[in-house]
Amino acid sequence: MPDDVDILSFGCRLNIWESEVMRRLAREAGLEDAVIINTCAVTAGAEREARQAIRRARRERPGAQIIVTGCAAQLKSTAFAAMPEVSRVLGNADKLKAESWAQDAPRHVVSDIMAVRETAAHLLDGFEGHARAFVQVQQGCDHRCTFCVIPFARGPSRSVTAGEVVWSIRRLVANGYREVVLTGVDLTAWGEDLAEGQRLGDLVSAILREIPELPRLRLSSLDPCEIDPALWSVLETEERLMPHLHLSVQAGDDLILKRMKRRHLRGDVLEVAARARRVRPDIVLGADLIAGFPTEDEAGFRNTLALVEEAGLTWLHVFPYSARQETPAARMPAVAGDVVKARAARLRTAGEHAVARYFASCVGTSVRIVGERGGMGRSEQYAPVRPDRPVPVGEIATVRLTGIEDDVLVGELT
Repeated sequence: MPDDVDILSFGCRLNIWESEVMRRLAREAGLEDAVIINTCAVTAGAEREARQAIRRARRERPGAQIIVTGCAAQLKSTAFAAMPEVSRVLGNADKLKAESWAQDAPRHVVSDIMAVRETAAHLLDGFEGHARAFVQVQQGCDHRCTFCVIPFARGPSRSVTAGEVVWSIRRLVANGYREVVLTGVDLTAWGEDLAEGQRLGDLVSAILREIPELPRLRLSSLDPCEIDPALWSVLETEERLMPHLHLSVQAGDDLILKRMKRRHLRGDVLEVAARARRVRPDIVLGADLIAGFPTEDEAGFRNTLALVEEAGLTWLHVFPYSARQETPAARMPAVAGDVVKARAARLRTAGEHAVARYFASCVGTSVRIVGERGGMGRSEQYAPVRPDRPVPVGEIATVRLTGIEDDVLVGELT
Protein backbone atom coordinates (compact mmCIF):
# COMPACT_ATOMS: atom_id res chain seq x y z
CA MET A 1 0.00 0.00 0.00
CA PRO A 2 1.29 3.55 -0.70
CA ASP A 3 2.31 5.84 2.16
CA ASP A 4 -0.92 6.36 4.10
CA VAL A 5 -1.00 10.17 4.03
CA ASP A 6 1.12 12.16 1.59
CA ILE A 7 1.11 15.97 1.93
CA LEU A 8 2.14 18.53 -0.68
CA SER A 9 2.48 21.92 1.01
CA PHE A 10 2.84 25.13 -0.97
CA GLY A 11 3.50 28.67 0.20
CA CYS A 12 4.40 29.99 3.63
CA ARG A 13 5.92 28.40 6.71
CA LEU A 14 2.51 28.47 8.35
CA ASN A 15 1.44 25.87 5.80
CA ILE A 16 4.21 23.58 7.08
CA TRP A 17 2.74 23.68 10.59
CA GLU A 18 -0.80 23.18 9.30
CA SER A 19 0.29 20.27 7.14
CA GLU A 20 1.56 18.39 10.19
CA VAL A 21 -1.72 19.04 12.01
CA MET A 22 -3.64 17.69 9.03
CA ARG A 23 -1.37 14.65 8.75
CA ARG A 24 -2.20 13.78 12.36
CA LEU A 25 -5.95 14.41 11.97
CA ALA A 26 -6.12 12.38 8.75
CA ARG A 27 -4.35 9.42 10.32
CA GLU A 28 -6.52 9.59 13.43
CA ALA A 29 -9.57 9.51 11.14
CA GLY A 30 -8.26 6.32 9.55
CA LEU A 31 -7.39 7.60 6.09
CA GLU A 32 -5.11 5.02 4.52
CA ASP A 33 -4.46 6.22 1.00
CA ALA A 34 -4.69 9.98 0.59
CA VAL A 35 -2.87 12.94 -0.89
CA ILE A 36 -3.47 16.27 0.84
CA ILE A 37 -2.63 19.34 -1.22
CA ASN A 38 -2.25 22.45 0.94
CA THR A 39 -2.52 25.30 -1.56
CA CYS A 40 -1.24 28.87 -1.64
CA ALA A 41 -2.96 31.92 -3.16
CA VAL A 42 -0.27 34.61 -2.95
CA THR A 43 0.10 34.69 -6.74
CA ALA A 44 -1.83 33.41 -9.74
CA GLY A 45 1.19 31.19 -10.39
CA ALA A 46 0.80 29.53 -6.99
CA GLU A 47 -2.80 28.67 -7.80
CA ARG A 48 -1.78 27.29 -11.20
CA GLU A 49 0.92 25.21 -9.52
CA ALA A 50 -1.69 23.72 -7.18
CA ARG A 51 -3.87 22.62 -10.10
CA GLN A 52 -0.87 20.99 -11.77
CA ALA A 53 -0.03 19.19 -8.53
CA ILE A 54 -3.60 17.88 -8.25
CA ARG A 55 -3.51 16.42 -11.76
CA ARG A 56 -0.06 14.94 -11.20
CA ALA A 57 -1.15 13.37 -7.90
CA ARG A 58 -4.09 11.68 -9.60
CA ARG A 59 -1.82 10.24 -12.30
CA GLU A 60 0.69 8.96 -9.75
CA ARG A 61 -1.83 7.76 -7.15
CA PRO A 62 -4.90 6.70 -9.16
CA GLY A 63 -6.64 5.09 -6.20
CA ALA A 64 -5.93 7.73 -3.58
CA GLN A 65 -8.26 10.33 -2.15
CA ILE A 66 -7.14 13.78 -3.33
CA ILE A 67 -7.99 16.29 -0.60
CA VAL A 68 -7.48 19.95 -1.46
CA THR A 69 -7.26 22.70 1.14
CA GLY A 70 -5.36 25.91 1.89
CA CYS A 71 -5.75 29.51 0.74
CA ALA A 72 -6.51 28.88 -2.94
CA ALA A 73 -9.09 26.26 -1.98
CA GLN A 74 -10.71 28.67 0.50
CA LEU A 75 -11.04 31.38 -2.13
CA LYS A 76 -12.10 29.17 -5.05
CA SER A 77 -13.55 26.09 -3.42
CA THR A 78 -16.23 25.51 -6.06
CA ALA A 79 -13.69 25.55 -8.88
CA PHE A 80 -11.44 23.05 -7.11
CA ALA A 81 -14.39 20.84 -6.18
CA ALA A 82 -15.34 20.73 -9.87
CA MET A 83 -12.00 19.20 -10.84
CA PRO A 84 -12.59 15.50 -11.58
CA GLU A 85 -9.37 14.55 -9.79
CA VAL A 86 -10.50 16.05 -6.45
CA SER A 87 -12.16 13.89 -3.80
CA ARG A 88 -12.72 16.53 -1.11
CA VAL A 89 -12.25 20.27 -0.50
CA LEU A 90 -11.68 21.70 2.99
CA GLY A 91 -11.56 25.37 3.94
CA ASN A 92 -8.78 26.95 5.97
CA ALA A 93 -10.68 26.86 9.26
CA ASP A 94 -12.21 23.45 8.59
CA LYS A 95 -8.96 21.66 7.78
CA LEU A 96 -7.84 21.93 11.40
CA LYS A 97 -11.00 20.34 12.83
CA ALA A 98 -11.11 16.61 13.50
CA GLU A 99 -14.70 16.23 12.28
CA SER A 100 -13.73 17.45 8.80
CA TRP A 101 -11.55 14.36 8.36
CA ALA A 102 -14.16 11.76 9.31
CA GLN A 103 -14.79 9.09 6.68
CA ASP A 104 -18.42 10.21 6.33
CA ALA A 105 -17.71 13.96 6.33
CA PRO A 106 -19.17 16.03 3.46
CA ARG A 107 -17.13 16.30 0.28
CA HIS A 108 -17.17 20.10 0.37
CA VAL A 109 -16.61 21.77 3.78
CA VAL A 110 -15.70 25.45 3.51
CA SER A 111 -16.88 27.74 6.30
CA ASP A 112 -17.07 31.53 6.23
CA ILE A 113 -13.50 32.39 7.20
CA MET A 114 -14.38 36.01 7.96
CA ALA A 115 -16.63 34.83 10.80
CA VAL A 116 -13.84 32.96 12.60
CA ARG A 117 -12.74 34.69 15.81
CA GLU A 118 -10.49 32.14 17.51
CA THR A 119 -7.49 30.01 16.67
CA ALA A 120 -6.47 27.01 18.72
CA ALA A 121 -3.13 25.44 19.47
CA HIS A 122 -2.52 21.88 18.27
CA LEU A 123 0.06 19.80 20.09
CA LEU A 124 2.51 18.29 17.64
CA ASP A 125 5.31 15.87 18.40
CA GLY A 126 7.38 16.63 15.30
CA PHE A 127 7.61 17.64 11.65
CA GLU A 128 8.37 14.95 9.10
CA GLY A 129 11.38 15.87 6.98
CA HIS A 130 12.24 19.05 8.93
CA ALA A 131 15.18 19.70 11.25
CA ARG A 132 13.43 22.62 12.94
CA ALA A 133 9.92 22.87 14.37
CA PHE A 134 7.26 25.41 13.40
CA VAL A 135 4.65 26.77 15.79
CA GLN A 136 1.65 28.82 14.75
CA VAL A 137 1.11 31.68 17.18
CA GLN A 138 -1.12 33.93 15.06
CA GLN A 139 -3.60 33.54 12.23
CA GLY A 140 -5.37 35.89 9.82
CA CYS A 141 -4.83 39.55 8.93
CA ASP A 142 -6.77 42.77 9.55
CA HIS A 143 -4.88 44.84 6.97
CA ARG A 144 -5.95 45.40 3.38
CA CYS A 145 -2.90 45.79 1.16
CA THR A 146 -4.19 46.50 -2.31
CA PHE A 147 -2.40 43.54 -3.94
CA CYS A 148 -3.26 40.85 -1.39
CA VAL A 149 -6.08 38.30 -1.15
CA ILE A 150 -4.73 36.51 1.92
CA PRO A 151 -6.96 38.31 4.49
CA PHE A 152 -9.96 36.85 2.66
CA ALA A 153 -8.42 33.39 2.69
CA ARG A 154 -7.28 33.48 6.31
CA GLY A 155 -9.86 35.67 8.04
CA PRO A 156 -9.37 38.23 10.80
CA SER A 157 -6.25 38.39 12.96
CA ARG A 158 -6.36 36.15 16.02
CA SER A 159 -3.71 34.96 18.46
CA VAL A 160 -2.88 31.73 20.26
CA THR A 161 -2.42 32.48 23.96
CA ALA A 162 1.09 32.64 25.38
CA GLY A 163 0.38 29.69 27.67
CA GLU A 164 -0.66 27.47 24.77
CA VAL A 165 2.40 28.52 22.76
CA VAL A 166 4.78 27.74 25.61
CA TRP A 167 3.05 24.40 26.17
CA SER A 168 3.43 23.47 22.48
CA ILE A 169 7.10 24.47 22.30
CA ARG A 170 7.99 22.70 25.52
CA ARG A 171 6.61 19.47 24.03
CA LEU A 172 8.65 19.88 20.84
CA VAL A 173 11.84 20.59 22.77
CA ALA A 174 11.21 17.48 24.89
CA ASN A 175 11.04 15.54 21.62
CA GLY A 176 14.48 16.72 20.57
CA TYR A 177 13.95 19.91 18.56
CA ARG A 178 16.71 22.46 19.08
CA GLU A 179 15.27 25.25 16.93
CA VAL A 180 11.69 26.52 16.81
CA VAL A 181 10.27 29.00 14.30
CA LEU A 182 7.28 31.16 15.27
CA THR A 183 4.87 31.55 12.36
CA GLY A 184 1.75 33.55 11.56
CA VAL A 185 0.04 35.36 8.71
CA ASP A 186 0.76 38.73 10.37
CA LEU A 187 3.16 37.66 13.10
CA THR A 188 3.75 41.11 14.58
CA ALA A 189 -0.01 41.45 15.20
CA TRP A 190 0.22 38.74 17.86
CA GLY A 191 -1.53 39.72 21.09
CA GLU A 192 -3.59 42.64 19.78
CA ASP A 193 -6.80 40.61 20.21
CA LEU A 194 -5.93 39.20 23.64
CA ALA A 195 -7.34 40.68 26.81
CA GLU A 196 -3.84 41.04 28.22
CA GLY A 197 -2.93 43.46 25.43
CA GLN A 198 0.49 41.90 24.99
CA ARG A 199 2.71 42.14 21.93
CA LEU A 200 5.04 39.77 20.10
CA GLY A 201 8.08 40.84 22.15
CA ASP A 202 6.25 39.79 25.33
CA LEU A 203 5.54 36.37 23.82
CA VAL A 204 9.15 35.88 22.75
CA SER A 205 10.37 36.88 26.21
CA ALA A 206 7.95 34.45 27.85
CA ILE A 207 9.06 31.56 25.63
CA LEU A 208 12.75 32.11 26.34
CA ARG A 209 12.13 32.63 30.05
CA GLU A 210 9.84 29.62 30.52
CA ILE A 211 11.82 27.22 28.31
CA PRO A 212 15.50 27.72 29.16
CA GLU A 213 16.31 24.38 27.48
CA LEU A 214 15.34 25.80 24.04
CA PRO A 215 18.65 26.74 22.32
CA ARG A 216 17.32 28.61 19.29
CA LEU A 217 14.17 30.61 18.56
CA ARG A 218 13.58 32.11 15.13
CA LEU A 219 10.88 34.45 13.81
CA SER A 220 9.18 34.30 10.42
CA SER A 221 8.24 37.41 8.43
CA LEU A 222 7.73 40.68 10.34
CA ASP A 223 5.92 43.90 9.42
CA PRO A 224 8.56 46.67 9.70
CA CYS A 225 6.13 49.12 11.32
CA GLU A 226 4.96 46.69 14.03
CA ILE A 227 8.20 45.68 15.75
CA ASP A 228 7.39 46.54 19.37
CA PRO A 229 9.79 47.85 22.06
CA ALA A 230 9.81 44.54 23.94
CA LEU A 231 10.89 42.71 20.80
CA TRP A 232 13.73 45.15 20.20
CA SER A 233 14.81 44.64 23.81
CA VAL A 234 14.84 40.84 23.67
CA LEU A 235 16.66 40.90 20.33
CA GLU A 236 19.41 42.93 21.98
CA THR A 237 19.72 40.92 25.18
CA GLU A 238 18.88 37.31 24.30
CA GLU A 239 21.34 35.37 22.13
CA ARG A 240 18.91 32.47 21.78
CA LEU A 241 16.72 34.68 19.57
CA MET A 242 18.42 34.21 16.23
CA PRO A 243 20.08 37.25 14.57
CA HIS A 244 17.93 37.01 11.47
CA LEU A 245 14.90 39.16 10.66
CA HIS A 246 12.83 38.78 7.52
CA LEU A 247 10.87 41.94 6.75
CA SER A 248 7.68 42.32 4.74
CA VAL A 249 8.98 45.32 2.78
CA GLN A 250 7.41 44.85 -0.69
CA ALA A 251 8.80 48.07 -2.23
CA GLY A 252 11.35 50.82 -1.70
CA ASP A 253 9.47 53.70 -3.31
CA ASP A 254 7.12 55.82 -1.18
CA LEU A 255 4.49 56.36 -3.87
CA ILE A 256 4.30 52.65 -4.64
CA LEU A 257 4.14 51.82 -0.93
CA LYS A 258 1.19 54.19 -0.56
CA ARG A 259 -0.55 52.62 -3.56
CA MET A 260 0.06 49.23 -2.02
CA LYS A 261 -1.56 50.58 1.16
CA ARG A 262 1.42 49.55 3.21
CA ARG A 263 1.83 51.24 6.59
CA HIS A 264 5.52 52.04 6.27
CA LEU A 265 7.62 54.21 3.98
CA ARG A 266 11.12 53.79 2.63
CA GLY A 267 12.66 55.71 5.50
CA ASP A 268 10.98 53.43 8.02
CA VAL A 269 12.67 50.39 6.49
CA LEU A 270 16.04 52.12 6.62
CA GLU A 271 15.49 53.01 10.28
CA VAL A 272 14.46 49.45 11.18
CA ALA A 273 17.56 48.09 9.43
CA ALA A 274 19.84 50.57 11.19
CA ARG A 275 18.26 49.89 14.58
CA ALA A 276 18.53 46.13 14.08
CA ARG A 277 22.28 46.48 13.50
CA ARG A 278 22.69 48.76 16.51
CA VAL A 279 21.08 46.28 18.89
CA ARG A 280 22.49 43.15 17.20
CA PRO A 281 25.61 43.83 15.12
CA ASP A 282 25.74 40.26 13.75
CA ILE A 283 22.19 40.36 12.39
CA VAL A 284 21.33 39.52 8.78
CA LEU A 285 18.17 40.86 7.17
CA GLY A 286 15.89 39.43 4.53
CA ALA A 287 12.90 40.94 2.76
CA ASP A 288 9.94 40.26 0.52
CA LEU A 289 9.96 42.51 -2.56
CA ILE A 290 7.43 42.85 -5.39
CA ALA A 291 8.68 43.82 -8.85
CA GLY A 292 6.47 45.61 -11.34
CA PHE A 293 3.57 46.70 -9.12
CA PRO A 294 0.98 48.66 -11.16
CA THR A 295 2.07 52.25 -12.01
CA GLU A 296 5.70 51.48 -11.05
CA ASP A 297 7.98 53.45 -13.38
CA GLU A 298 11.71 53.00 -13.80
CA ALA A 299 12.53 55.61 -11.15
CA GLY A 300 10.25 53.93 -8.64
CA PHE A 301 11.76 50.56 -9.37
CA ARG A 302 15.27 51.94 -8.95
CA ASN A 303 14.30 53.11 -5.48
CA THR A 304 13.40 49.53 -4.60
CA LEU A 305 16.57 48.22 -6.22
CA ALA A 306 18.70 50.74 -4.30
CA LEU A 307 17.02 49.80 -1.02
CA VAL A 308 18.61 46.35 -1.18
CA GLU A 309 22.06 47.86 -0.68
CA GLU A 310 21.05 50.89 1.40
CA ALA A 311 19.17 48.79 3.96
CA GLY A 312 21.68 45.95 3.76
CA LEU A 313 19.15 43.30 2.74
CA THR A 314 20.64 39.86 2.10
CA TRP A 315 18.00 37.13 1.81
CA LEU A 316 15.50 38.32 -0.81
CA HIS A 317 12.17 36.76 -1.71
CA VAL A 318 11.36 38.42 -5.04
CA PHE A 319 7.84 38.21 -6.47
CA PRO A 320 6.98 39.44 -9.98
CA TYR A 321 3.69 41.28 -9.50
CA SER A 322 0.77 38.94 -10.15
CA ALA A 323 -2.68 40.49 -10.50
CA ARG A 324 -5.40 39.01 -8.30
CA GLN A 325 -8.68 40.05 -9.85
CA GLU A 326 -10.37 40.43 -6.45
CA THR A 327 -7.97 43.20 -5.37
CA PRO A 328 -7.84 47.00 -5.92
CA ALA A 329 -4.36 46.74 -7.47
CA ALA A 330 -5.76 44.69 -10.34
CA ARG A 331 -7.70 47.78 -11.44
CA MET A 332 -4.62 50.01 -11.51
CA PRO A 333 -2.61 50.64 -14.70
CA ALA A 334 -0.48 47.56 -15.22
CA VAL A 335 3.22 47.36 -16.02
CA ALA A 336 4.01 45.35 -19.16
CA GLY A 337 4.68 41.70 -18.46
CA ASP A 338 8.16 41.66 -19.98
CA VAL A 339 9.11 44.68 -17.89
CA VAL A 340 7.84 42.99 -14.72
CA LYS A 341 9.89 39.90 -15.52
CA ALA A 342 13.02 41.93 -16.25
CA ARG A 343 12.71 43.94 -13.04
CA ALA A 344 12.27 40.76 -11.00
CA ALA A 345 15.45 39.41 -12.58
CA ARG A 346 17.34 42.60 -11.69
CA LEU A 347 16.20 42.34 -8.07
CA ARG A 348 17.24 38.70 -7.91
CA THR A 349 20.66 39.62 -9.29
CA ALA A 350 21.00 42.29 -6.60
CA GLY A 351 20.10 39.63 -4.05
CA GLU A 352 22.72 37.27 -5.42
CA HIS A 353 25.37 39.99 -5.13
CA ALA A 354 24.27 40.71 -1.53
CA VAL A 355 24.57 37.04 -0.62
CA ALA A 356 28.01 36.83 -2.26
CA ARG A 357 29.21 39.81 -0.21
CA TYR A 358 27.84 38.32 2.97
CA PHE A 359 29.36 34.90 2.29
CA ALA A 360 32.75 36.48 1.64
CA SER A 361 32.56 38.24 5.03
CA CYS A 362 31.84 34.91 6.75
CA VAL A 363 34.92 33.02 5.58
CA GLY A 364 37.32 32.62 8.46
CA THR A 365 34.63 32.91 11.14
CA SER A 366 32.81 30.20 13.09
CA VAL A 367 29.06 29.60 13.13
CA ARG A 368 26.75 27.20 14.90
CA ILE A 369 24.45 25.23 12.63
CA VAL A 370 21.43 22.98 13.03
CA GLY A 371 22.06 19.82 11.03
CA GLU A 372 19.70 19.06 8.14
CA ARG A 373 19.28 16.17 5.76
CA GLY A 374 21.78 15.89 2.93
CA GLY A 375 24.75 16.97 5.04
CA MET A 376 23.68 20.62 5.20
CA GLY A 377 22.91 22.98 8.06
CA ARG A 378 21.75 26.51 8.77
CA SER A 379 23.68 29.11 10.72
CA GLU A 380 22.21 31.50 13.27
CA GLN A 381 21.75 34.00 10.41
CA TYR A 382 20.06 31.30 8.28
CA ALA A 383 23.01 30.89 5.92
CA PRO A 384 23.30 27.45 4.26
CA VAL A 385 26.42 25.63 5.46
CA ARG A 386 27.95 22.34 4.39
CA PRO A 387 30.41 20.98 7.00
CA ASP A 388 33.20 18.58 6.14
CA ARG A 389 31.26 15.73 7.73
CA PRO A 390 27.54 15.31 8.45
CA VAL A 391 25.88 16.62 11.59
CA PRO A 392 22.95 14.53 12.89
CA VAL A 393 19.64 16.05 11.81
CA GLY A 394 18.45 18.55 14.39
CA GLU A 395 21.71 18.65 16.34
CA ILE A 396 23.74 21.84 16.85
CA ALA A 397 27.42 21.94 15.92
CA THR A 398 30.12 24.56 15.43
CA VAL A 399 31.68 24.96 11.99
CA ARG A 400 34.73 27.03 11.10
CA LEU A 401 34.03 28.43 7.65
CA THR A 402 36.81 27.97 5.12
CA GLY A 403 35.24 28.85 1.77
CA ILE A 404 32.29 29.00 -0.61
CA GLU A 405 31.28 26.18 -2.94
CA ASP A 406 28.15 25.83 -5.09
CA ASP A 407 26.48 28.86 -3.47
CA VAL A 408 26.85 27.55 0.09
CA LEU A 409 29.37 28.14 2.85
CA VAL A 410 31.70 25.23 3.60
CA GLY A 411 33.84 24.54 6.61
CA GLU A 412 35.25 22.20 9.22
CA LEU A 413 33.49 20.91 12.30
CA THR A 414 35.26 21.97 15.49
